[in-house]
Amino acid sequence: MTHPPVSDPPVSDPPVSDLLALTAELVDIPSVSHHEQSLVAHLEAGLRAVPGLTVDRIGDNLVARTQLGLPHRLVLAGHTDTVPGDTVAGARIDGDTCHGLGSADMKGGLAVMLELARTVSRPAVDVTWVFYACEEVAGEHNGLRRLFVEAPDLLVGDAAILGEPTGAAIEAGCQGTMRFEVVLAGVRAHTARPWMGTNAIHRAGALLAAVADYTHREPEVDGCRFREALQVVRIEGGVAGNVVPDEVRLMVNHRYAPDRTVAEAEAHVREVLAPFVDAGDTVDLVDHGAAAAPGLDHPLLQGLVDRSGADVRAKLGWTDVAFFAEHGVPAVNFGPGEPTLAHTADERVDRSSLESCHAVLRGLLVSGV
Repeated sequence: MTHPPVSDPPVSDPPVSDLLALTAELVDIPSVSHHEQSLVAHLEAGLRAVPGLTVDRIGDNLVARTQLGLPHRLVLAGHTDTVPGDTVAGARIDGDTCHGLGSADMKGGLAVMLELARTVSRPAVDVTWVFYACEEVAGEHNGLRRLFVEAPDLLVGDAAILGEPTGAAIEAGCQGTMRFEVVLAGVRAHTARPWMGTNAIHRAGALLAAVADYTHREPEVDGCRFREALQVVRIEGGVAGNVVPDEVRLMVNHRYAPDRTVAEAEAHVREVLAPFVDAGDTVDLVDHGAAAAPGLDHPLLQGLVDRSGADVRAKLGWTDVAFFAEHGVPAVNFGPGEPTLAHTADERVDRSSLESCHAVLRGLLVSGV
């Protein structure tokens, strides 16, 4: 008598945890920039307990990957640090809302990522989970940048989703950002005889007026409307109460759309400032973060759009999607929590936002393209 072959029983995913409680658990572990070690250790322990995940730690940056040999690989990434704030109070759950430092930016997103890594045991795409440090401080400390330099193979993927707070909407691409230091020169003199000098601060008036009257562009890129901006964000000058100042320094910030290259954006700012800059003055580009195109034509990201049914809008700030775009990986921002609440005293995230993002991402992982 022959018997049918014995097959393995179907693998069932573990039940999903309470995402609000999981967010609160992460909020209760302080992780201000440069002090993420305790949170990273907690995340590492959870990820290493997941069967089938390869986990690498580089400094305070974690990368966990499935190795299923599937045709597509999706990267889901989020930063572990928060801005400084009340780390003593921890999390407070009020009904269906979790309050606390980093709840929106972005421990709610981390909770969703961690739970998906734990419970989606048979994804239709290979998945790379990235938990990185120091996003909220100067770019030189950014953990994602460090990974791209030291271990770029760990970040290989076909598309990426960053869990930055977007209110469960899709924010595609990002603006570029650049800062210029402008130094206008004058001639020092006694304020009793100002005609013998040139007041550098007074010279700045025309430049300030021109920037205040700046006409911004609103280009549409891949169906997303961006809004450019030019702002003077700092001004310093003056010697003493009885001295005509011989120098004034201004910091000028420009946000530009991804239909311009870095060189084009820089040339544009210099053209705007040129009428107010004379020989002896300087305009130096001191900081820059590249823009990123939306990249919504990639099947994985189109699948995200289709499943979410959410608004798709341009990211009007700069985010780490630019690092992925720079390496040829199209990326978007999609996460729980309202971005307007990030870094505020009343930072919070709602259960509905957590569960909505979780459901959309789970559907994408289970079904793939």
